[in-house]
Amino acid sequence: MRKKIVAGNWKMNLDLDEGLKLAGAIDKYFAEKPAEKGQVIICTPFIHLAGAAGILKHGKIALGAQNCASEASGAYTGEISPWMIKSTGAQYVIIGHSERRSYYNEDDKILNKKTLLAINTGLKVIFCIGEVLNERESGNHFIVVRRQLEEGLFPLTEEQMDSIVIAYEPVWAIGTGLTASPEQAQEMHKYIRELLKGKYGNECAKKMPILYGGSCKPSNAAEIFSQPDVDGGLIGGAALKKEDFTAIVETL
Repeated sequence: MRKKIVAGNWKMNLDLDEGLKLAGAIDKYFAEKPAEKGQVIICTPFIHLAGAAGILKHGKIALGAQNCASEASGAYTGEISPWMIKSTGAQYVIIGHSERRSYYNEDDKILNKKTLLAINTGLKVIFCIGEVLNERESGNHFIVVRRQLEEGLFPLTEEQMDSIVIAYEPVWAIGTGLTASPEQAQEMHKYIRELLKGKYGNECAKKMPILYGGSCKPSNAAEIFSQPDVDGGLIGGAALKKEDFTAIVETL
């Protein structure tokens, strides 16, 4: 059985007090539950990591960062390296989010470098892939996703892939008013799994968690997560409200 995962990406939101309060509320909610329905992760801004690690004391919620540097240390003003992230108590880092690719021009070569460094530091990586609207409309979405996998992830060994969670983001369906259907999500997730099988074999493909990251809400999560190749979600806006985030987790 593949691990079911819901990861909340807070993006650039919440000051220190607000973030720690939300982390505490989420931790308290799941502490009172009799059993985990899947792996819950919150990926916070850097300022929250160390404080949140001390708050998430029930062991039911993992902690992640939203990005990392491509170098281990040195004269890189403003950057945060994977080992710094790990030292806070975090276990995960998001790499390749569509906003990093678009706003900061991070290409697959640099994302692969970040991924390898993060894995070698002992972090697990939520690696994001996905196409924008013109790529979907032109019918190139499969080509784009394949390239992102081949250049960003497939240089990894099969053993290193054990530290990877893939998140598929239909970028055209995030904050645009457009919606990816559960069938479209399943189609792409199945394609990703087939590519994994072709590269690494059936065992790797079968056990790889593939999350959906396209405007997932309490109202559509259950239908999306019911698709056979969708293993949970990477949640944006809904992760900033305890009630919405926990409701999404409950649909696993």
